[in-house]
Amino acid sequence: MKELDPMVFLAVFQEMLGAWLWIGLLLGALAAVACVALLLRERRIVSRRLVLSELLGLLGGGLALVIMARVSSSGFTDAGGPADWFLIAAVYGAGLAATVVLTYTLMGWLHPQTVPTRRST
Repeated sequence: MKELDPMVFLAVFQEMLGAWLWIGLLLGALAAVACVALLLRERRIVSRRLVLSELLGLLGGGLALVIMARVSSSGFTDAGGPADWFLIAAVYGAGLAATVVLTYTLMGWLHPQTVPTRRST
């Protein structure tokens, strides 16, 4: 593979995950929209919530690898070339990022932070 063609990666992901790929992409898009709406509403990033979400993201990346191994027709021992290992790393990264966005958003909507208002004198 001398060129980096995104369609090849899409085809490999489709082969690995099947319909789960499209379900995951849809849920990721919905979580991203909900996160943007939360950020617009709060007008700030809550650092405590972000750090906790990042810690949970490490577990989410591992869970993404477990799910990939379960739903795909191949396992980690079948990974032969650099493209396979790149896709495995991409699955971990996508699981990590999706978990961070999803947990930050859920914590924000379930337990919103109240911002004290300044009194004008």
